[in-house]
Amino acid sequence: MKYLGEEVAYLRGLAEGLEIESETKEGKMICKIIDVLENLADTLDDMQEDYDELVEYVESVDEDLSDVEDILYEEDEDDFDDDYDDYDDEDYDDEDELSYIEMECPNCGDLVDIDEELLFDDSVDVICPNCQAIILSSEEDEDCCGCVCSCEDHEEK
Repeated sequence: MKYLGEEVAYLRGLAEGLEIESETKEGKMICKIIDVLENLADTLDDMQEDYDELVEYVESVDEDLSDVEDILYEEDEDDFDDDYDDYDDEDYDDEDELSYIEMECPNCGDLVDIDEELLFDDSVDVICPNCQAIILSSEEDEDCCGCVCSCEDHEEK
């Protein structure tokens, strides 16, 4: 903005060098324009200084906020790490994961995921969540060989 102030000073010097009289109509107008330009240049200089101070202040606040975030998030990460450290990998076994078998409901045709352990539990009826029909019943009769089926070959034996 110093450049603008220098230009206004040049115009003032030019007007004085040309001996523009402030008593004439044109002279009054030119002098007033130069005064307004000088005021604008001064105001812009002040605004530039304020802007520079504001930028410096915002950068300072940003750095402080970054420090606070580091402290806060560091605590959160430590808590997460502590929680994870409490988790013992030896206690976790891939075999403990639930495995599911997908079966089609004979009534509505909806595909239902059934825990494999329920397939071998004779005390549980597996019911379709869509139509409430029984997919696997615990009341099926065991045949002569001990398997659960309705095979005609077993009836002959």
